[in-house]
Amino acid sequence: MSQQSHQERATISAIIITKNEEQILPECLASLDWVDEIVVVDSGSTDNTVAIAEAAGAKVHVNAEWPGFGKQKQLAQSLATKDWVLAIDADEVITDELKASMLEVLANPPKDTLFILRRTTWVFGRFLKHSGWYDKIVRFYPRELTGYNDALVHEKIIEPDGVKKQTLNGDMLHYSYRDLHQYLVKSAFYAKSWADGRQARGKKSSIGQGITHALGCFLKMYVLKRGFLDGKQGFLIAVLSAHSTFVKYADLWIRANDSRASKD
Repeated sequence: MSQQSHQERATISAIIITKNEEQILPECLASLDWVDEIVVVDSGSTDNTVAIAEAAGAKVHVNAEWPGFGKQKQLAQSLATKDWVLAIDADEVITDELKASMLEVLANPPKDTLFILRRTTWVFGRFLKHSGWYDKIVRFYPRELTGYNDALVHEKIIEPDGVKKQTLNGDMLHYSYRDLHQYLVKSAFYAKSWADGRQARGKKSSIGQGITHALGCFLKMYVLKRGFLDGKQGFLIAVLSAHSTFVKYADLWIRANDSRASKD
């Protein structure tokens, strides 16, 4: 981690939540060799994730009782001690250009600004530049200014009133899916988390809603977001995303209509 004098710039903590992330985590941690502190909150990995994080000098905390993405990231931030926070996933890598952009901010840090990072995702053999998968997300911010919401899945940074936002130069590389099996496993987990949240709020669904939203998802990604420009991978991810969308609505419908499922 960074040996640069704290007097030269504001300090920064990188926070990461993990579970069985040994594949990309070493590359992720290597891209953070300039930060002042790495905080890892692990939710019960059975591979080498914890050992890899500890070997990189990270502060590792294990919280195996999964509270949802939002609250797990809140816990990670609560363990951070530096001026600024970079929230990064274990399958993401900071490029040199993005690193330079963040160091420039830390050299003269504003107090009321959230910084947006561009993220490009590697899917089945290429980085997607369309399909809605070349996205922008708030991940870099003053630690005392804000933090994550309580969402079980698709958690977001809370944006205080009057706060400014600025997009940094440089991409964050996202190696989300190694293969189709991993995609389907992650997709099933996200679908369950989504249905859990909706069910907890008394929401219901229908098969018709699932079909409508799935078709809408495909058309949005492949046509409106120009997924066709991402080649065969663009078509494949649009189909898979439509399937995932249908599954989450179907899951919620099943819970309300299958007496055996509702007892679980």
